[in-house]
Amino acid sequence: MGIQETWKAMSDPTRREILRLLRDKPLTAGEIGEHFPATGATISHHLAILKQAGLISDTKQGKYIFYELNLSVLEEMMSWMTALMGGDHHERENVSADSAEHTAPADGGSSVS
Repeated sequence: MGIQETWKAMSDPTRREILRLLRDKPLTAGEIGEHFPATGATISHHLAILKQAGLISDTKQGKYIFYELNLSVLEEMMSWMTALMGGDHHERENVSADSAEHTAPADGGSSVS
C-alpha cells in the first residue's frame, strides 16, 4: 500500500463518504449501501479500493463482514502532511499570530500618513 493508492482511494467522493460513515462504527456492506443510490457491486468495488489502500479493514462475524476505519493509515497521512507543512498545527498558529502582531502599527492605527 503506497501513498499514491491512498490518495487515489480518497479522491472519490463516494469513498470519502464511506470513510465518514465508518468513523462512528463498523458497518456491513449492506448497511453502507443503504446510504447510496448505487448497486451492491458498485459499493463492493469502492470497499475493495479502500481496503487495498489500507484505509479500511474487514472482520467476519457469523455470516456478515463488517468494515471499519483503519485510523493508523489516516494518522500516517496526517503526520506526513503536518511535516510537509513544517510543524504541528499549534506551532503554525503561534507563528501566524506572532507575525501579525509584529507587522501591525504600534499605535494600532493606520500606517498611512
